Formats: sequence, C-alpha cells, structure tokens
Amino acid sequence: MFYEPAKGHGLPHDPSKAIVAPRPIGWISTVNKAGEINLAPYSFFNAFSTRPFIVWFSSEGEKDSATFAEETGEFVANLVSRDLAEKMVRTAVDAPRGVAEFDYADLTMAPSRLVAPPRVAAAPAALECRVTEILRPKALDGTLTSAIVVAGEVVGVHIDDAFLKDGIFDIAKAGNVGRLGYMDYASVSEIFSMHRPRWGKD
Repeated sequence: MFYEPAKGHGLPHDPSKAIVAPRPIGWISTVNKAGEINLAPYSFFNAFSTRPFIVWFSSEGEKDSATFAEETGEFVANLVSRDLAEKMVRTAVDAPRGVAEFDYADLTMAPSRLVAPPRVAAAPAALECRVTEILRPKALDGTLTSAIVVAGEVVGVHIDDAFLKDGIFDIAKAGNVGRLGYMDYASVSEIFSMHRPRWGKD
C-alpha cells in the first residue's frame, strides 16, 4: 500500500509509530521553580551528538516535562530497564499537576550531582542534562506543530556498576526498553555485532 499521511491511511490504527521503531524511551524527570517534581516517559527521545553529548526529547503539547525544563533549564533522562517497564508506564498517567509520579509508581528518588531534578534510583543509568535549546518544529505550510523539542547537553552520567561488564555497559542485562507502535514495547534480549568496512582493507 501507499498513503499520504496528510490524507489518511485507511487502516484501523496509525502505523507511523510502528514503522519508526523501536524508539528508546527517555524517562524524563524535571522540577519547576516551585519545587514540584515531574516524571514522565517520552518515546520521541534520542541522542544526536557525542561531542558534546546531547540528547533530546519531544513533547506533543505543553506538558509538564517540557514546561519545567524550559523554566529551570535542566532535566534528567533515566534509562528504562525491563524490570522497571511497568512502573514507567504508571508514570505516564494523566495526573493533574502536583501529583508526584514517583510516589504514584512507587519509585525512589535519588539526588543528582549537577542538576536539581532527581533521578530514578533504580535506573541502570541516568543522564543529567542542561537545556541547550528548545525547538518548535514547523509543518510544510509554515504553521507551528504541537511538538516541543527539548535538547540538552549531558553534564553528568550515572551508571549502576552492576550493569558494567569488562568496562562495557551490559544492555542485554538491563533489557533496555523501547517503544513500538500501538500499545507495544520491546526489550533488548539479543545482541549481535557487526564491524563497518574500511575502504581498501576488506
């Protein structure tokens, strides 16, 4: 089949998120100037630079994570492991502002070193970030979309030593969780390696 997204797909459910998958989940913790703490998962999340180390998450609409990050200039991206998946989903609840998702999902907070937002204590890894820019993407016709893209430079990295093996982060042991389409998720359980070719050496 072929379809133009602006004209509709004619399927029972939108396949876009299933096609662009799996997507890593940024479990974003933020705090506003009043001290209110927010924790929410974002599947529009990734890294796009290593030097400097920069990650981003995209909020579809004015949600607390983007609002708080814009207000204070900081956020933490927590890694979702397989054993935390169910608690991660609980933090996606449409709770009113002021409700502590950490408490709602029975999660323990741990202090960050360089930023104000706490991190998820049980997460195998967490990235402390300072906001570098906030983008509001435009559609082809020039109108603003509802998306708010928050980019942040990673200023501190926490890794649970239990997930380090010979100096390498054990992704399979953590079972990194990714978002698929619909209500589906995936967890890393199998890893294979391939080396890029070098011109003239193969």
